[in-house]
Amino acid sequence: MVDKIYRRKLVDEVVKYLGSREAVIIYGARQVGKTHLLKYLMQNHIKENVFYFDLELKELLDLCNKGAEEVYKYLLQKNADEKKTIYLIVDEIQYLEDPTNFIKIFRDHYPDIKLIVSGSSAFEIKRKFKQSLAGRTVSFELYPLSFEEFLIFKEKSYKLSENNTETINKELVGLAEEYIKFGGYPQIVLENSEEKKKTYLSQIINTYIRKDIRDIGNIRNISSFNKLLEVLASQSGQLLNVLELSNTLGINRETVSEYLDLLENTFIIKRIKPFHKNLRSELTKNPKVFIMDTGIMHLLWLKEFPKIIFGNSFETFVFLELVKSGKSINFWRTKNKEEVDFIINEKKTYAIETKNKFEKQANTGLKFFSNKYNCEPIVVGLYGEKTGKFIWELLKKMENEK
Repeated sequence: MVDKIYRRKLVDEVVKYLGSREAVIIYGARQVGKTHLLKYLMQNHIKENVFYFDLELKELLDLCNKGAEEVYKYLLQKNADEKKTIYLIVDEIQYLEDPTNFIKIFRDHYPDIKLIVSGSSAFEIKRKFKQSLAGRTVSFELYPLSFEEFLIFKEKSYKLSENNTETINKELVGLAEEYIKFGGYPQIVLENSEEKKKTYLSQIINTYIRKDIRDIGNIRNISSFNKLLEVLASQSGQLLNVLELSNTLGINRETVSEYLDLLENTFIIKRIKPFHKNLRSELTKNPKVFIMDTGIMHLLWLKEFPKIIFGNSFETFVFLELVKSGKSINFWRTKNKEEVDFIINEKKTYAIETKNKFEKQANTGLKFFSNKYNCEPIVVGLYGEKTGKFIWELLKKMENEK
């Protein structure tokens, strides 16, 4: 029985470039669904004259390492129609010895080849990309499932809007609780057993995060690296203080910074910078840091899935939903500790405060910021008397106001 391949929202963006000359690169952590996205494209958008290479297979890796000319000969011998566009899909391109040259030669010298590639480590790919590929590639990042995608994978049909009924919102809150506890990795979402969810997610942590990433970064101080992961998970949504981390872990600041860069380039964490226009001298300069999946966050931090939704878990969930919807995100915090969790500064400016339980009054930081910058203060909550918006309502509001 063939597993059902669900459609990801990123497909809409990728298909826009199927007819262009640029190589398409899809980045993302292991197990977020890159291979399934590639196979969805093959089933629904590029059904003919398409060839799929999984570079975890040694014979295909060896072939690609011989160069573009050898690969082209192979494709023709596999009955590729050179009179039409040949779609070459390469999964896990970071395994190549020289991915830059591979992409460059195909892009510049084989106009009938359309390259679509995936990679699990921006860090490793950047290290191997010796030359600029500007103008030759277009890149996309695939994240774990968004809440909307989670509903699709769970085969729950909802029309998310700003005007859902109270009954619908109650049902969605229950589903959001499940999503926040276990996270958005597709295999975890599709598994019904909590015990198996924990086993599978622990395997992702132990093989990809603790081992593969550690090997990519050539990390020798394994205990400090593992401790850093646990500290970051417990502090998701908080200000990042490298000096404090250095003291906690007993390693120098430069090493902590290297670890943080490695984790960000392998899609485990994301840092966001403070928003500033006028009050620069009053603002904190430290970034905030977030773990890129709440299920991963909980197992690294608590060693189990929580029974209730914690405030930092909810804030991380809201952050991830904003990221996955393509928003550019900052936060605002003064040295007097007035703060706003998220600032979205696009055509309109949104000041967003997250509260597990809706509050009747906006906090002083949210009021101050919204008055100063003439924007609407929005409280995003989950429980209690509704005085703000649920995250799905906020995203729909932003979409409608574009």
